[in-house]
Amino acid sequence: MAEIIEVQGLGKTFETDEGRVEALQDINLSIEAGDIYGIIGMSGAGKSTLVRCLNFLERPTAGTVRIEGKDLGSLSEAELRKMRREISMIFQHFNLLMQKNVIDNICFPLVIGGMKKKDARKRAKELLEIVELSEKASAYPSQLSGGQKQRVAIARALAANPKILLCDEATSALDPRTTQSILQLLKEINKQYGITIVIITHEMSVVREICSHVAIIGEGHLVEQGRVSDIFAHPKTPEAKELILKGGGTERRTLEDRQREMMKGKSCIRIVFSVNSSFEPVIANMILRFGQPINILRADTRNVEGIARGEMILSLPDDSGIQEEMKAYLTERGLAVEEVNGYVD
Repeated sequence: MAEIIEVQGLGKTFETDEGRVEALQDINLSIEAGDIYGIIGMSGAGKSTLVRCLNFLERPTAGTVRIEGKDLGSLSEAELRKMRREISMIFQHFNLLMQKNVIDNICFPLVIGGMKKKDARKRAKELLEIVELSEKASAYPSQLSGGQKQRVAIARALAANPKILLCDEATSALDPRTTQSILQLLKEINKQYGITIVIITHEMSVVREICSHVAIIGEGHLVEQGRVSDIFAHPKTPEAKELILKGGGTERRTLEDRQREMMKGKSCIRIVFSVNSSFEPVIANMILRFGQPINILRADTRNVEGIARGEMILSLPDDSGIQEEMKAYLTERGLAVEEVNGYVD
């Protein structure tokens, strides 16, 4: 597919009372039309600044942003406003007009854009059907749940038939079940209308659930990018490993703290099962073959690009020769194997 978003050498500097802050440095990425693309990083990494640079709500200090080949930096203000109609955005806190009801919230950008009120209301009703909120047309935001508010925000974002939808932490204020329903809605919108979706998040679970590609931002730098399935199986950078290995909730982090304390100084590996390798009792067979005990520190199944992928964290025997033989044994059977000693040290 053709690239719809191309970012080259992008940098963003802020001047503050404390001095100069380099929020982004030399960001390069390409997003294909029709893709669901994740941009992920810890708080303060620069991901929200990056997404605002994609539609020039923040003007980059350096580099270029091209949408369908057009350099946003070369456009006049009028041309930029026109281009932004093709780049809609939804936010963590919904940004609805509290004094207007649901249908008027959706109509608002259409009427401002010059559409007749009658036509705007017709379009708004169509959009409410798409987001499954037709019965809430007369309700006010204060009468809606968080998930319903976000559905209204999505309907409003779709009003102008955009080619790109930017989602800045759009599920961060929602509970897990509501998050799932919003992600499912976004997948359906992407599939049915071919809208390119860019999702900014600090939650790896969101990226695994919905995105095909991901860029990982760390301290203003793009540290890793590629297919979600590849990065999940073989994270290369400390930032990627941090997000994948320690991206669970409070309960999981507490358990992992105990595991790290118990296993300090041990040789540990992370293995990821492919579709084929999942049919063989690999760990049991390995224990029988080598006659050595294996500690399973964690076992989990995660949905990655719509496919269930199993993963385990294993503590290997102390003998370095046995460790290498076990790693080779697992690799030969189609498992992704990586050392994660830093995970438990």
